[in-house]
Amino acid sequence: MFLLVLLVVAGVGVRIMITRAQPILRARVIATLSARFKSQVELAELHVWVANGVHVDGKGLKIFGATDPNPSEPGVQPLLEIEEFRFQTALRNLFRTPMHVDTIYVSGLTMNIPPKSDRQQMNNMRQRGGKIEIAVDYFVCTNTKLIINTAKPGKAPPTFDISELRMKDIGPGQPLRFDATLINPIPVGEIQSTGAFGPLNEANPRDSAVTGNYSFTHADLGTIKGIGGILSSTGKYSGTLGRIEVEGQTDTPDFEVVVSGHRVPLHTDFHAIVDGTDGDTYLEPVTARVMHSSFTAKGKIVRMQNPHGHDIELNVVLGRANIEDLLALGVKTDPPYMTGTVAMNTKLSLLPGPEDVANRLKLAGSFHIPEGHFSNEKVQDRIDSLSMRSLGMGRMPKDEKPAVVTSDVQGTFALGAGVLTFSFLHFQIPGTHADVTGQYSLDGDTFDFHGVLRLNARLSQMTTGWKSILLKPVDPLFHKHGAGTEVPFKISGTHDDLHFGLDFHQKDEPPAKPESASQ
Repeated sequence: MFLLVLLVVAGVGVRIMITRAQPILRARVIATLSARFKSQVELAELHVWVANGVHVDGKGLKIFGATDPNPSEPGVQPLLEIEEFRFQTALRNLFRTPMHVDTIYVSGLTMNIPPKSDRQQMNNMRQRGGKIEIAVDYFVCTNTKLIINTAKPGKAPPTFDISELRMKDIGPGQPLRFDATLINPIPVGEIQSTGAFGPLNEANPRDSAVTGNYSFTHADLGTIKGIGGILSSTGKYSGTLGRIEVEGQTDTPDFEVVVSGHRVPLHTDFHAIVDGTDGDTYLEPVTARVMHSSFTAKGKIVRMQNPHGHDIELNVVLGRANIEDLLALGVKTDPPYMTGTVAMNTKLSLLPGPEDVANRLKLAGSFHIPEGHFSNEKVQDRIDSLSMRSLGMGRMPKDEKPAVVTSDVQGTFALGAGVLTFSFLHFQIPGTHADVTGQYSLDGDTFDFHGVLRLNARLSQMTTGWKSILLKPVDPLFHKHGAGTEVPFKISGTHDDLHFGLDFHQKDEPPAKPESASQ
């Protein structure tokens, strides 16, 4: 009978404890957050039960600021929002202040960092002597989103999706240690990062310190239309949320521009600055190596809202690279139609959008190939023969081949919609030089060039025997502008079926000479 009474009393005590625990904890959660942030706090649900300690779960926790941090979204956005959270603690901790909790598990955390210009609401969120009712050692968060809002019109706020985030509080005034897994949308992949954040600068969270290391592996570049390959990257970063400096490297052993169909190794080393105020990234610089050729690039990657994506603007400099490596990267023809070294300056622009990379890529610049050799035997044979004739050596006997000559080529170019256009192209071999304009498509299906050919020798000196005698009367017709012979010509067709011929219908207006590619 006595035992029965004890059980009844214990049961009533547990019910009373549970009844009291729920409002106590609800008050403590709201009091702690209100004291911490000096702001409006909403909590939709809170459930408490006692079983081997006190268990708590809640839903719909929102902490608001003085203004809406993200007015581009409908409604008033909270600074912090948690879909669900849960924790447990010993029963005795319920009656201690502050109540100690070892670990809080959070799902669906969204952090809205307000624009840099809107600091007043963060000043209002400073601690001002409010009483902290709950102390937590560890935070384990899933499906976290960090949004760094910007006041710039037309700029999409930088958004970081973090699938898993673990944070450890190591003491007042000390940074939080974290271990995070971030979801990178394009190219698709997971970024593992460990580091430290804070302590929080409550006047301006953008000035809060952050440092760490990252690893990005097995990123499928095929999720970007027009390119392919599996990328991996490692590096380190430091700075503040508003300005993060990143040093790292990438390796893509099978990088491919789909229009070319060639897979080539690509390695980069980079130093970048991420501007947390608008999400733009400044590359200062990137050093890239494609096969056996290197180049450097500086510029910026700008976040765009409409169309959504990134606008990439770079200045690219090649001091001395192999032309065949660059052609293998971007041109379908195999083998590449020319070999040799090249110097180049170009401005690169890659606009956002769903189209193929080859159709969005734009280039504009100048280049110089001092000693080029054509891999197309038909073209090179014509070059060799032309050089010999223009030097007045006549026709080579059929059983002999002329000496192989190299070509000096320089010009200005523009690439757009998969077509490379030359507004100026100067070509020179021993005894001959030519000024050309024209274009060809990266798939090798279209060649269309027109120019003026100037030879040292006169027409009659380019052959022997009776043909030479017959041509002497017409020598004066083609002897102009200081050249022994000057004739208009054209090259048309495809990479596999090129046609060379005279072009007497074009206007005699040589293109303007560009600035040197080495400048």
